[in-house]
Amino acid sequence: MPSQIQGRERRKLRIRNKISGTPERPRMSVFRSLKHVYAQVVNDVDGKTLAHASTLSKDVKPQADDMNKTDAAKKVGETIAAQLKAKGITKVVFDRNGYLYHGRIKALAEAARKAGLEF
Repeated sequence: MPSQIQGRERRKLRIRNKISGTPERPRMSVFRSLKHVYAQVVNDVDGKTLAHASTLSKDVKPQADDMNKTDAAKKVGETIAAQLKAKGITKVVFDRNGYLYHGRIKALAEAARKAGLEF
């Protein structure tokens, strides 16, 4: 019985073959679970994570508990953008990680754009 990669994992591999993070334009990867959303910015050349935020982060969790999931994703997008601006990074490559650009993923990306990041 051959093991086949299907669904989101297949889309994820197709996306990752085309994009990667550089020191000038790191990759912002997004993961969503049923309850939470996570974002991290990675420099793939050095293999280092430059910034990360999620609905479980200390600065997001108190507000995210009272919000719906889409609003919490917006807050994560604003937080990750603020962390990157503090480090002097304004341009990133967006990696939707195989998810459709819809709902919480879209909310996070648009909030990060509104906060000053360029994709």
